[in-house]
Amino acid sequence: MKALTLGPEGTYSHRATQAVADEIDFVESVTSIVEGVAGGEYERGVIPIENSIEGSVTESLDALADRNVAVVREIVTPIKHALLAQTSEFDIVASHPQALAQCREYLASEYPSAKTEAVASTARGVERAREDPTVAAIGHPENAGDDLQVLAQGIQDSTSNATRFVVLAPETERSDAGGKSTVIVYPNTNYPGLLLEMLEPFADRDINLSRVESRPSGERLGDYIFHFDFAAGLYEERAQEAIDELRGLAENGWVRVLGSYDTEHVV
Repeated sequence: MKALTLGPEGTYSHRATQAVADEIDFVESVTSIVEGVAGGEYERGVIPIENSIEGSVTESLDALADRNVAVVREIVTPIKHALLAQTSEFDIVASHPQALAQCREYLASEYPSAKTEAVASTARGVERAREDPTVAAIGHPENAGDDLQVLAQGIQDSTSNATRFVVLAPETERSDAGGKSTVIVYPNTNYPGLLLEMLEPFADRDINLSRVESRPSGERLGDYIFHFDFAAGLYEERAQEAIDELRGLAENGWVRVLGSYDTEHVV
């Protein structure tokens, strides 16, 4: 099976994707991954969806709302950040914006004069550190290799730091089996109590919502797309009834059902 994820080799996305496929290609944007799966070029794609410290990955939410794919699996992996550099003397710390944010307190305390540089991935930051002795990187300690020193480990601001990834497949592979489901709703309307009306179909059926997120639709100011993760499989009658109610509320917009799936923890 061939999969597509964020590169280059050595990213946390790469580590998660190794649980899915042996043949892995890399790109540097989530949108490209979703397009690759939606267009049928790849059997699977793996994208980060949420971090326990920094919250949802907005590029992932927007890409899922724009293209037809299925979510067939969820992978949760702990994030163990290390500071990697050629020497202990450096001026810049380069990494993915989420990694920089996850280590904000550590950097402010230990390296207050160092500038931060956002790059496409943690692995790209490691490449920068290999090329330039004035640059340090934040990444997994195994990425140090022979060229870089591990100056410090476990530098994330929370010891419970973890990231959720979702495994994408073509829309035709959407499954109703699994303990968790994802639905995206664009009501194409706005009035007092709309959000409450979208939550009630789940509450009335004792379905736990594990995530509710809104993103601008891009159509007009104050117009939103809503992402729902809930703890029920689409094979359950109560889940289908809740989604049918959402379709009624979004009769001027649309409802996209990404599927049901189970969760796997990967170290």
